[in-house]
Parts: sequence; C-alpha cells; structure tokens
Amino acid sequence: MKQVNRFLISFLLLITFYSNTSAQENKLTSTLFTKDNVLPLKLYANFRAVQKDRGKTTSYHAALLRYKNDDSAEISIPVKIKVRGNFRKDKSNCSFPPLLLNFPKHYDDSAGLFMNKKNLKLVTQCINDDYVIREWVVYKLYNLITEKSFRARLVRVDYVDSSSKLKTETHYGILLEDENAMAQRNGAIIIKRKMVEPQATNHEEYLKMTVFEYMIGNTDWSIAYLHNIRLISPDSTKVPYTVPYDFDYSGIVDAPYAVPPPELDLNSVKERLYRGYCLPYTDFDDVINLYNKKKDDIYKTYTNCSLLTPRYIKQATGYLDDFYKTINNKKQRLYEFGKPCSPEGKAHVLIQGLKSSD
Repeated sequence: MKQVNRFLISFLLLITFYSNTSAQENKLTSTLFTKDNVLPLKLYANFRAVQKDRGKTTSYHAALLRYKNDDSAEISIPVKIKVRGNFRKDKSNCSFPPLLLNFPKHYDDSAGLFMNKKNLKLVTQCINDDYVIREWVVYKLYNLITEKSFRARLVRVDYVDSSSKLKTETHYGILLEDENAMAQRNGAIIIKRKMVEPQATNHEEYLKMTVFEYMIGNTDWSIAYLHNIRLISPDSTKVPYTVPYDFDYSGIVDAPYAVPPPELDLNSVKERLYRGYCLPYTDFDDVINLYNKKKDDIYKTYTNCSLLTPRYIKQATGYLDDFYKTINNKKQRLYEFGKPCSPEGKAHVLIQGLKSSD
C-alpha cells in the first residue's frame, strides 16, 4: 500500500512539473502573429543614410526598436535594418523602401513579443498607408483558407531619424512571419530549389493557392522561379506545398503602380486570369466548396475592418461579388478555369517569373 501511495505521489509530482513547465513555455510563446490589434512601434535609425542605401546590394544600419508590453513598460531592442526588395526598393517607384529587421542573438525581451526572432520583413508605405492596410487584409484572407500561409501583423511605426535631419514620420506597416517559422509551424522545411513543375506540388494546396490568386486578381507569381511563392515540405523527398506572399500587384489591392505583364494581354491588374495548369473541371469542386464555405468570413474581413474606407470596402466586396458569380456559374467557371487548356492559355501559364521577388 505504501508503495502504491509513493507511486501516486511521484506521478502527481511529475504531472505538476510538466504542467508548470508547459505553462511557463506558453507564457514565453510570442503573440506577435496571433493578435489582430495594431501594434505601435518606434524605430530609431539614421534614416537619411538608409534612404540613400538603395543599390543592388544594401548594408545593415544600426537601429533601435521600441514598443510597450502589456504592462505598458517600454521594451528596447537593438536591431539592424537594411533596405530589401526589388521594385519597391527603387526610389522612382516608392518614396520609402521596404526593410528587413535583423535581431541580435541574445537580448532581453521580457514581453516575449520578439523572442526567438532572427529576421523579419517590414512592408512599408510605398505611396501611402491605404495600400499597406489593403495588402495586410489579403494576408488575413489567405489565413482563412489554409494554415500553410504567412501570418502578418499590422503595425504603426514612428520612424525617428537619429541624425535629426529628417522629421519623425508615422506610418502603417506589415511585419511578415519569417519563412522558416512559417514552415516549422506547419511541420515542414523551406524547399529552395527552382524550376519545380506546378504538377509536382501538393494538388490540394496548389488549387487553394491558384484559386486564391485568381480571386484577388494576382498574376505576379511563379512556382518555377519562386517568385512570390515559397515551397515547404516535411522533408526534401516529399511533395512540396505552395505558399504565396507579396500581394501588392493584385487587383483587389489596386495599387497605382501595379500593371500586368504585357505578355498576358490584360488591360489592368483588376482583370482576372487563372494561371494554373490545365485540369479537369471536376478537380475544382472541393476547392470551390471551400471558398463558398468561407464566403461570409471573407466578406467580414473587409466589412469589419474599420481601417478601410467605406468606398474601398464597397469596391473590394464588389470585386469579390464578381468572383463568386464566376465560380458558381458552371459555364463561366469552365471558361475561366479552362483557359490553361487552350493553346493561348498554355502560353500564359509559361510566362511566369517576369520580375524578381520582393
């Protein structure tokens, strides 16, 4: 009997130990990409020097990132920043370039918001804040469709120039989940090899992705060239999954600088073109059912967002109306998704990777 009691006591102590350990781990889990409220940040750097550093290769610049934790205590993290991207890096295209934030290996982040972060992309205002918010909403849309997607956090950044040459400016931005963290969250690794055939990727996720790109009116992607696409897989021998990102060229965002490649013969980015490969009509049944199931949530992502203007909400939901009319009309759906099966459509599918990825 004593042995049984000792066993029970030991067992209960063991459970208590692991419960406490688990609780501590949960407290240390970053909530950076699990909350939807706008995160206020302050970023201090010599932005005059950063603005000038837009060449083919860019350098890191010393910076300081500050934010307040849940207790309103200010947290300061010494970081390095550098200009990144391609199109949006060019000063003639964007007044302020996108940035990469590099975090030190060891630092005290008592709130845990940026713990274990190494590099984070910061999507900045190219022309104005409206298009940043619009692109952030698109990331939220794809999160509704699949877990194999990049998480994004909308931030409000005070850019403080340490050289005192530039005035402090405040703008919205998007922090993007690190690609390795996204892969790890899905029990996978990043597959970096190019020239992977679309047919060699996971069929279900491929259809989710291509129909999504069609829904938002985005043709600016390529699997073969890894242009605005990341491939992830449980290991290098398994069939990879497609994960899209960078949606500023989509028709639903409707950025002023976004134009379709001339090879596609589209009048504007708002004109949809399905860019998947040729598939039987019935292959789309499950993914169309998924998009119909998610319809209310997709619309609410716009109608419930107070940061969007009423005019744009009307524009975006009207654009979605056209998508849903198409996918739920047999003839229209057959025509649109059957285009890759025509000789002309096959040529359009091949014209991918026309620009370097941001």
